[in-house]
Amino acid sequence: MTFTSNVKNELCTLEAGNIEEISELAAIIRNSYHDSNCIRITTENILVAERIYRLISKIYDVQPKIIVRKGYNYNKNYLYILELKEAEIVTKDLNIETVPKEYLVADEEQIRAYLRGLFLIKGSINDPQKSRYHLEFTVDNLDYAKFIIKLLKQYYINAKTVTRENNYMIYVKEAEKISDFLKIIGASKAVLYFEDIRIYRDNANMVNRLNNCEQANVDKMINTAYEQVKAIEKIEKYASLDILSDKEKEVAIYRKKYPDVSLTDLSQIMSVETDKKITKSGVYHRLNKIKEVADKMAKFE
Repeated sequence: MTFTSNVKNELCTLEAGNIEEISELAAIIRNSYHDSNCIRITTENILVAERIYRLISKIYDVQPKIIVRKGYNYNKNYLYILELKEAEIVTKDLNIETVPKEYLVADEEQIRAYLRGLFLIKGSINDPQKSRYHLEFTVDNLDYAKFIIKLLKQYYINAKTVTRENNYMIYVKEAEKISDFLKIIGASKAVLYFEDIRIYRDNANMVNRLNNCEQANVDKMINTAYEQVKAIEKIEKYASLDILSDKEKEVAIYRKKYPDVSLTDLSQIMSVETDKKITKSGVYHRLNKIKEVADKMAKFE
């Protein structure tokens, strides 16, 4: 079962007040086939079909006809079709237009219910454990897409839209905003699952970044030490370490002796073995002086 199905199944267990149920049903019918003679709602989720049936029966005291068909997609899922003839009373009452009337989304609970209905009939969401974060709805009209985006913006969810054939896909890719949307529509269990995966992935990404950063620092340290040893060997080849000051010569000897350690470790080793305190910056300064001497010997190469 997909994560989308799990979310929809959870939503189908929610209780709502009569006004919220009307807003939820309005979103479902707005995004299904409808005219004054017929409403036809199609879904692959039997629990969604049962919820819609209950909503229509409760609010309008009519029973839609339910048709079950084998789907035509690759998964061969069953399609559950709810069909209501002589639907003028429903479509007129819900004011099913391109953009719904304001009274259907007049307060926060109605907006949540409307978005819940939209997700039940037109929404999908990727499983965060298996793929990239992605929430989407596919709608049939650009003005309606802008209306949905406006609703989402009230909750600081910045959705985007792209054209897909003759429809418009509204999508969100920010993990935190997708989690917020699940909270808005009341999918509490889905939020907990989503947040667990999101936190795990964020921590794993942080560890990877830290490891990459640490490895980059190690590589840089090794390359720097290699260049320092090369400079010392150049001085030995074309002259002698005796041309260096005593402090520089001492550092040169220890760098050759410990070619793979960091400057911090080298300063600590020298401090212990010579019984003379030397800082990392002191080692760094003397190695730079050694490199300057070595660079002057380029004419001998």
